[in-house]
Amino acid sequence: MRWTGVLLVFFGAVMFSTKAILVKLAFREVQMDAVTLLALRMLFSMPFFLGAAFWSKQQGENKLTTRQWTAVAVLGLLGYYLSSLFDFVGLQYISAGLERLILFLYPSFVALINFIWLKQVLSKRQRWALLLTYTGLAIAYLGEFQVDQQNPNFLLGSFLIFLCSITYAFYIAGSGKMIPQVGVTRFTAYAMLASTFGVWVHFLLTHSVNALQFSPAVWRYGILLAVFATVIPAFMIAAGMKRIGSNNAAIVSSIGPVSTIVQAYFFLGEKMHAGQFIGTVLVVAGVILIGWKGGVRLTKGEIRQDSRL
Repeated sequence: MRWTGVLLVFFGAVMFSTKAILVKLAFREVQMDAVTLLALRMLFSMPFFLGAAFWSKQQGENKLTTRQWTAVAVLGLLGYYLSSLFDFVGLQYISAGLERLILFLYPSFVALINFIWLKQVLSKRQRWALLLTYTGLAIAYLGEFQVDQQNPNFLLGSFLIFLCSITYAFYIAGSGKMIPQVGVTRFTAYAMLASTFGVWVHFLLTHSVNALQFSPAVWRYGILLAVFATVIPAFMIAAGMKRIGSNNAAIVSSIGPVSTIVQAYFFLGEKMHAGQFIGTVLVVAGVILIGWKGGVRLTKGEIRQDSRL
């Protein structure tokens, strides 16, 4: 049972890490803008989350209150509409490897949010983790800047991914409070459907429906992003967390940045440099410290559910 959970989280994290690679390849091959690509991702994901919502309703669970509906919708819009929008736009300007490193700061932001919002005391281990994480990012960022200093939008792309990490951290922190009340499957399904609504409103306000040209390449990237890099890993990691707990899952999922950097080297031709390697090691070490048993203080509800995705 335990090894099943480890494998689910490990392969789920690896599959999630392919998202940046697929987005970069789609920009290169299909040449569509970030909002259109995001709309396609959510369109192809929607049937799966509608099915999950229907299944959870059939289980006879209690109806959500207006306050719960509002909280789930807001978290969904924050975590998978705004966060994904910042991510997709930012990926137009920086490398996939750097994107994953900046995005992987979200566990440290969750710890800071819990410190400020929930008044949870930062342990000595967490303080060391934050120091390691931000030192690692600084080293990797400086190394990447030297490699990509001719890029005029480097700082803009970095800032957008930074915003993505912050908004996703708020989603994670908020979901820790809502999942015990709503349930893992129902929360995930409803939050994703809310984000789908937000993405498509944004798309229809800024684009014509004729902008969707369903060529074979568009179908391929839309389905891969939706199924392989979104739906399957989301449920894999949720199932894995149930078996091994959030702390252990955070440690196992630290394979994500490493996986992205390796894939970016082989599939995108991105250069690997010493600063990136050292920074990745420090960021991963910081996340492991945050996820180590006793590092993040979970609420009783989070401990029961053991899922924050």
